[in-house]
Amino acid sequence: MAEEKQVMIVAVDDSEHSSYALQWTLDHFFSPYSSSSSPFKLFVLHAKPSASSVIGLAGPGAADVLPFVESDLKKISSRVLEKAKEICISKSVTDVVLEAVEGDPRNVLCEAVEKHHASILVVGNHGYGAIKRAVLGSVSDYCAHHAHCTVMIVKKPKTKH
Repeated sequence: MAEEKQVMIVAVDDSEHSSYALQWTLDHFFSPYSSSSSPFKLFVLHAKPSASSVIGLAGPGAADVLPFVESDLKKISSRVLEKAKEICISKSVTDVVLEAVEGDPRNVLCEAVEKHHASILVVGNHGYGAIKRAVLGSVSDYCAHHAHCTVMIVKKPKTKH
């Protein structure tokens, strides 16, 4: 009887940090293996914000803008997943599930871990300082404390000037 593979989820957004995290993960966990002997089933997940969360409480006229914002968010989501697919193909990783889920990234990622019974969640790190992290919140920090699996935070090395 074949042993079922563990699930690895890699979170992607439109940042270079998430692209780096995906590339790093593929290089270290997938490329040395053929797709049949890879130790993980790979899910690449993009959390798409809802149009209403982007607009917020914009007041009168917000309803008129909603369809345009929704359209733009769908285009961004498609572009993010297409880029992730290209990265996977460039690393010869074809057995991958690409998924976009609407919602706050923190919740989307933790819920995906539960849904797919993931063993590991990989997130990039934007490298925000303490003030930005306090104001914007850190998805990686939240997931490290709330996801019910191992969380690997991949940091992009700083470039030297």
